[in-house]
Order: sequence, then C-alpha cells, then structure tokens
Amino acid sequence: MRQNFGAKPWTYPQPVFILAAYGEDGTPNAMNAAWGGISDDEELSLCISAGHKTTANILSSRAFTVSMATVGQMAACDYVGVESSNDVPNKLEKAGWHTTRSQFVNAPLIDELPMAVECSLVSYDPDSCRLVGRIVNVSADESVLDGTGKIDPDKLQPIIFDPIHAAYCRLGEKVGNAFQDGLALK
Repeated sequence: MRQNFGAKPWTYPQPVFILAAYGEDGTPNAMNAAWGGISDDEELSLCISAGHKTTANILSSRAFTVSMATVGQMAACDYVGVESSNDVPNKLEKAGWHTTRSQFVNAPLIDELPMAVECSLVSYDPDSCRLVGRIVNVSADESVLDGTGKIDPDKLQPIIFDPIHAAYCRLGEKVGNAFQDGLALK
C-alpha cells in the first residue's frame, strides 16, 4: 500500500548546484541551489528567489556558472547555502574557495569544484523564481576525467540532495547502460 504525502518538492535525484556570479564591483559570489536541471539541449533552468545576492548579481552580469557540489567540498557547499552574501560579503573566502574567471562568460569558476556549466542569462521570472541560462560551455578539471577524456562520475564524486531527510548523499554506482539495456524488451 502506498503512503500519500501531498504536494511536495520531492524527486530523486536532486543535484546540488552551486551558482556563481560576479557582483557589480567584481566580487565573486555563490549560492547552493537544488531545484534545477536541464530544460533543453543548451539550457538549464533553476528555481532561485529574487532576494538572493547571487540572483541580483546574475541579473546584473547576465552570466553565471553552475558547479556540481562534491563529496570533498560538501561542508563548503552547504555553507554557501545557509549563509547569505547579503550579510557576509566574503562568503566564498570563508568557504575556503578561490575563483578563476571563465573564458566563455562573465562569471567565476570555483577552483575547488572540478566541474561547471558556464551560462549566459536567458531569462528570470521573479514571480515563479525561474532562472534560465543558455549553456555556453562545460568545463572540467583533468583530475575528474577518465582515460578517454570524458567526465568520470566516480572521480567527480557529485552529491545529491535528499529533500525528505534534509541530507546530502553520494551519487551511486552504475547499474546499467542507457539507451541499450531496454532494447532487450523490444
């Protein structure tokens, strides 16, 4: 028998995204966001409220990066979600992070997070809190690449958000082959 919970924002997995943008004064800023994902071949959509400093920075700079939170940076990734840059302007420094300017968009890459999606702003709707970015580039540190030059999730060690238990979890092991294993049922 199923248990009913009502309308909840519960899905699995929910990636833990770290959004980063430059303020008008050039100061890098970042925040943690779990409600988002791919919405088109070259598009990301995220739900972030208008009150975030990062939202204001994205609207001003018209660009942002979305890094994948990792096991090794879990505490810092959580910190940038529970602390506001409206209150603590040096939040990235307190997280122990360093940044490098993206070659593709006017936004910072967080050096300690080895994979990022670099985006230009498409739109933001303050009523729905929906932020849409056009994917300009995906970059990854060589330390998380496999022997063929592709991103290896075992090396990246991305974390996901468990909204039911308010927990972060390690991404699991490979259990099958996409676009292949289901062919046996044709």
